[in-house]
Amino acid sequence: MPAFDKKIRWRGTKPAKHPRLQLPRLILAAILLLAGSVLAVEPPTPPALRDYAVDRWTSVQGLPHNSIRGLAQTPEGHLWFGTWEGLVSYNGLEFAVLDRASKPGLLDNGIGAVYLDAQGALWISDSRGNVGRREADGQLRFWPRPADLPKILIQAMTMDRSGRLWLLYESLGLASLDADGVFHYDPPPADSPLRQANARMALDRQNRLWIGSFGGLLYRDIDGDGVTRRVGADFGLPADGLAWPYLARDGRLWIAAEDSLYLMQDGRPVFRYRVPDKGRLTAVLEDRNGQFWLGTENLGLFRITERYGVERMADNLDLPGGRITELFEDAEGSIWVGANGGLFRLRQTLFSNFTVSNGLSGNYIRAVMEDQRGRLWIASAGGLDRMDADGSLHAVHLPTASGNPPSALSLAEDHRGNLWIGTYVDGLYRLGSNGAIRRYGVEDGLPPGNLRGIAVDTDDVVWLATQRGVARLGGNRARMLEGENAPTGLTTALDSQPGELWIGTIEGARVLRGTRIERIDIDALGGGRSVFGFSRLGSDMWIVSDRGLYRYRADQLARVGLEQGLPVDATFERVPDQAGNVWITSNRGVMRTTHAALDAVADGRAARIEVERYNEMDGMISAQANGSSGPAAWLRRDGTLWVATASGVSTLDPACIALLSQRMPPPTVIESLRVDGQPLPLGAASRKVSLPGGKRLTVGFVGLSFVLPERINYRTRLDGLDQGWVERGHQRNVEYVGLPPGDYALHVSAAHPGGPWGSSEALWEFHVKPFWWQRLDVRLGAALLALSFLLGMYRVLVRRYRSSNLRLSQLVDERTEDLKRQTERLLRADEEKSTLLEQLREQSEAFEKQAREDVLTGLPNRRAFDHALDRAIDWARHGNRPLTLAMLDIDHFKEVNDRHSHGIGDAVLREVGRLLSGASRVSDVPARVGGEEFALLFHDTSLEQAQMTCERLRQRFHDQRNWAGVAGLQISFSAGIVQWKGDPETELAMRKRADDALYQAKQSGRDRICLG
Repeated sequence: MPAFDKKIRWRGTKPAKHPRLQLPRLILAAILLLAGSVLAVEPPTPPALRDYAVDRWTSVQGLPHNSIRGLAQTPEGHLWFGTWEGLVSYNGLEFAVLDRASKPGLLDNGIGAVYLDAQGALWISDSRGNVGRREADGQLRFWPRPADLPKILIQAMTMDRSGRLWLLYESLGLASLDADGVFHYDPPPADSPLRQANARMALDRQNRLWIGSFGGLLYRDIDGDGVTRRVGADFGLPADGLAWPYLARDGRLWIAAEDSLYLMQDGRPVFRYRVPDKGRLTAVLEDRNGQFWLGTENLGLFRITERYGVERMADNLDLPGGRITELFEDAEGSIWVGANGGLFRLRQTLFSNFTVSNGLSGNYIRAVMEDQRGRLWIASAGGLDRMDADGSLHAVHLPTASGNPPSALSLAEDHRGNLWIGTYVDGLYRLGSNGAIRRYGVEDGLPPGNLRGIAVDTDDVVWLATQRGVARLGGNRARMLEGENAPTGLTTALDSQPGELWIGTIEGARVLRGTRIERIDIDALGGGRSVFGFSRLGSDMWIVSDRGLYRYRADQLARVGLEQGLPVDATFERVPDQAGNVWITSNRGVMRTTHAALDAVADGRAARIEVERYNEMDGMISAQANGSSGPAAWLRRDGTLWVATASGVSTLDPACIALLSQRMPPPTVIESLRVDGQPLPLGAASRKVSLPGGKRLTVGFVGLSFVLPERINYRTRLDGLDQGWVERGHQRNVEYVGLPPGDYALHVSAAHPGGPWGSSEALWEFHVKPFWWQRLDVRLGAALLALSFLLGMYRVLVRRYRSSNLRLSQLVDERTEDLKRQTERLLRADEEKSTLLEQLREQSEAFEKQAREDVLTGLPNRRAFDHALDRAIDWARHGNRPLTLAMLDIDHFKEVNDRHSHGIGDAVLREVGRLLSGASRVSDVPARVGGEEFALLFHDTSLEQAQMTCERLRQRFHDQRNWAGVAGLQISFSAGIVQWKGDPETELAMRKRADDALYQAKQSGRDRICLG
């Protein structure tokens, strides 16, 4: 237990001296917690509070009420939350609410307290004085309340060693429920201190009951005279005010008094901690690592550790009203926070992050790089930062004409230790090893615009990726690379190898060898255009592009992209690590695979590649890893991976991935049973059930893990049907139809990704009954009856038998014919109903399509686009994401109609719509908003990215010949692009700026793009 004295006060969050070393410790901590085992190693130091991921649930996410009244976890693994609108269970994926409408249901929705006894039974109380218990089979049992008991809120419960349950009423004292079900209650006198009791009480090791109140701490010797008393003035606590007990997991009793926490030692309180800023304590938790978590009335959440001191997380939790009501640690080590404004969880994750709040100059990171001295350089839209070996961050001042920091895009280091920095509009900087800064600009031969890549060759010649091709900086003067196949447009990546310079552009890849420039045609294989990076492995060069990865080996290209199993098209960096992994960054997270797997697909030895994808769920500050600048990811010498994202730098230690697979598999429970869609009674999964034959049986199950439960894998085995295990992936239910009669046992097992299958299986045994004609006694009886009948009829009268048989045959034929006619009528009626429903559905879809789609081009029309723009602005406002709008107008379209006919004009518009759709991402919105006027709405896209996309689109217009089948007909467009400025700019104002920019483009000669 860390020792703190009375001098501890608010000091803020202490950064670790080596923050990148926290990742292995962080993951190891999670594994130790999940395994629940005791290893012969020192417990790892938990990470800083800022490295915890915070998840939040409110009524929007399924809670029936935002005020949390109690937290508990039952032995099988479910979490339980008490609210004012019912009792809630949580399996990691969804909430199940138990209230008065449930079957069986509660007596009242307002939960007063939730208590888990030593046997694992869950007790609940409500706002009308009722007490109930959830049994192991899921049934609820409520004890009849005597007439003399108060019908008000029971705000706390605890059980003593004899099994007696103590109940604390709101302002009306204490009652107890004996193990034999008998209530005992003595109303408190008017001057009793119990009239001021609050919702906390605890039993210590001496069987003394401690009770919190707003007028000081109370206690009662339950084996003594049974009188409740207030501690005296000489006890060592404040004379009055809020004071209440907390019983830690090790049995020690703690006392929270206003803003201070005391430990009971030898019957006396000993001061240990104080919350800064006079924060009143409302909840306390000592976790398995000995850390103290303190919830307050209006200052949020605090944590006290020996390493970091006192940390506060009020801003991260964003608690409405501020009051924390409950703190709880689950079996996997996550911290759950109940508040008046919802439910929160703090969990440790794979990734750590650095943002402006940690000292960075900007959150939109474009490049990261480690230099020869082990320092990490971070380029962002807010400037340049340096992280020293001790983890401290330092902003580096780069002079500009405006006085504002430059937007840094690219980084490189030469062999003399000089750092080169490419910027968006401020040219190139050289930061010497001695600290001297030299700037290069247009006056030094550089073209205007941004520098997205820098490469330094073996001769210390600096190569620059510019908006007009590749520049070579020799001495103090830059010269553009010229010659056949030399790029003349936007260049996005450079990589220098001995004797070679690899060049990435928005029109493919090139390689410079000596004075010869060779074009690498990636477009012919999968449609790759934009190249974002290069990665050399042996003699192979891997090209990272907007259509996945290309391997260049011995003048031959091979591709690994979306069709081969990559979950995304555009990839930005390919980084191999020291553990044998290959990391691939993208706009939708970071992917992990192996070089062998990539080679197997590229060689054709495997059809698809399996990758593990990581995103915000794994702790990344943003799944949008940046590209088109670089290096956008870097493997440091200590083995950690650093990734530039749109919201900060994310980092992890790949060595922790192997440790993560060692997590204990989650326990599995069967959650629902349905026969022909109808649920079986609660508790049926805990006993053997007999089911009628010929039915559809559906079994729902879940692995009770609250750390990334969406990624849990499942398998089932039905003894009596399956020969072995059947893997179900992430599927959480299984269905059987028409099982033959017999005994069955369903086994369900779960596993974390890459981990072992759990031995703690869910097991449900059931019996399928035969149909009545399948029963042996029925069959034997029918056989004997038939034999007797035939024998008797033969002996008595053969003629009568024949006559009866004939009549029976006629009757059967008549009945059969009648049934056939009824069946035909029913089939016709069902067919007519199905036809009518299909007609209605088709008509509804046609109406909806006409209302929102342009008939000629198939694109969204003006109405649909206005709606999309309005929603996009609202999304950008709440998500603080960039939003860009482009307005396009077909140049000289009236001349097309006048010269070639309106039919040709319509064909041109259709081809324009096809090109717009082809150039748009899934998240983009192309639309026709007028006769020859179109619009493109770019989500989560900066102005420069939108400009690049429109430039590519304009090039596609130029590349297309003979528009609408008319020889020599060439079509171009003018465009105006604007980015939403944020509040208070409205949709109309944003469109007005886009129209103005479009007008400027047309006035400037058409066939061009202007920014607004």
